[in-house]
Amino acid sequence: MYGIPFRYLTDDLPGIGGRIKADIEDFRVEEVPLYPACGEGEHVYFEIEKRDLSTPEVLRRLARELSRSISGFGWAGMKDRKAIARQTLSVSGVDPERILAVDLPGLRILWVRRHTNKLRLGHLKGNRFEVWVRDLDAPDPARVEAILDRLRDRGAPNYFGPQRFGARGDAQWVGRAFLVHDDRAAIHRILGHPAPSEHNPDVVRARYLFMQYRWADAARAFPPYYRVEHRLLRYLRRCGENYAGARKQVPAADLKLYFTAYQSHLFNACLHARMEACGGDLERFTAGDIAFLHRGGALFRVEDPAALAERARALEISPSGPMFGKQMLVPAPGLQADIESRRLEIDGLRLADFHQLEPHHHLGGGRRPLRVPVEDLEWRIENGHLWLRFFLPRGSFATSLLRELTKNELPLPGLLEQGLEQATSPRLPSAACGSSPSEEGTAGPAHPGAAGDGPPAPGGPPGREPAG
Repeated sequence: MYGIPFRYLTDDLPGIGGRIKADIEDFRVEEVPLYPACGEGEHVYFEIEKRDLSTPEVLRRLARELSRSISGFGWAGMKDRKAIARQTLSVSGVDPERILAVDLPGLRILWVRRHTNKLRLGHLKGNRFEVWVRDLDAPDPARVEAILDRLRDRGAPNYFGPQRFGARGDAQWVGRAFLVHDDRAAIHRILGHPAPSEHNPDVVRARYLFMQYRWADAARAFPPYYRVEHRLLRYLRRCGENYAGARKQVPAADLKLYFTAYQSHLFNACLHARMEACGGDLERFTAGDIAFLHRGGALFRVEDPAALAERARALEISPSGPMFGKQMLVPAPGLQADIESRRLEIDGLRLADFHQLEPHHHLGGGRRPLRVPVEDLEWRIENGHLWLRFFLPRGSFATSLLRELTKNELPLPGLLEQGLEQATSPRLPSAACGSSPSEEGTAGPAHPGAAGDGPPAPGGPPGREPAG
């Protein structure tokens, strides 16, 4: 199982091994809405149940079925493909009966109800998970109880899960390259750099062909549902190494996901550094911290850490980490400020480098709690398998809890790299093409290749689902 290379909260407790998502039926997630649909208004809310489909692919299919644009739909969050997932969507200008009549493979419409506003990203309380961990190496109830008791008492580290970084684990490096306007490095990451976590031999071959500058052969090797890869190759074959122009061929939604992956990577690195500095204690505040109030999400500066100890023990508040951006509140001088500035220094960046993300991509940044409460936790062991049910707040990943139990993950290859492109391949002369407008082509999902019509694109940006 691929995962992330960061410290566990339960480092001192042995894991139980096992396999996650061995079957679609083993991973179920249900969105818990922030508010119910009121029954009147121009927007239509409807709950779906999807199987082996990503949220972007569902939106693409519904848009085609209902003759609407994807931008006309609303959703509160993305959900994992390899799961049975229930979530609410919204759309305007469509008769509710027409939505109820939708009949698509892998998709069920559960209910339809009108509401006054479009459903927006983040409009949910959280997600309820039901998970089987199969074939435990150590089906020991005492181990499970010790780990889950600590997570229940102290909260789970709020890492972004591996799916945020794509199947190769390198979507964050694409985001970094685009952020510093190293468009060549970003495009080469999208089209090249095969990884052991890729299992489609055609895709692996296509990536090697691209890195050998055999672009026509690479275009023939990529499966047709790798829409962005084909668009980029068409442009490069026509215009040569005009990477600034090639950047404009990447859909805005994909760019946003690449940038988000890089923000998420930096958060994970800062969370890991905080755990290392504090011996794994995410409850303790230090001078200069910015506290996160779990009920409501308010932030406030910490002036007297000792005065907050009781509220922290009750999981009412937690220290926060960075989602770098123009709107992010910066800690006062102290441990957390040092961790965040050191992280930027390692990556050769300044906070001001992230300001460009706010107006164009609506990524103003902010603060994210370093831990989250685990609620409504139930579990049992049956015939060497572990069943769990639990609730996590919005934006949190089930893998943050599950990895503490299994402790058998292999880091995705891209997560172990520095992410700096090595310009070792020969350059081709740029054609007199300029930065032409984007080719229209066939509209694809926001998450390229993440669909039921083929495997997810290992080079594409990651999904943003909290489904772990």
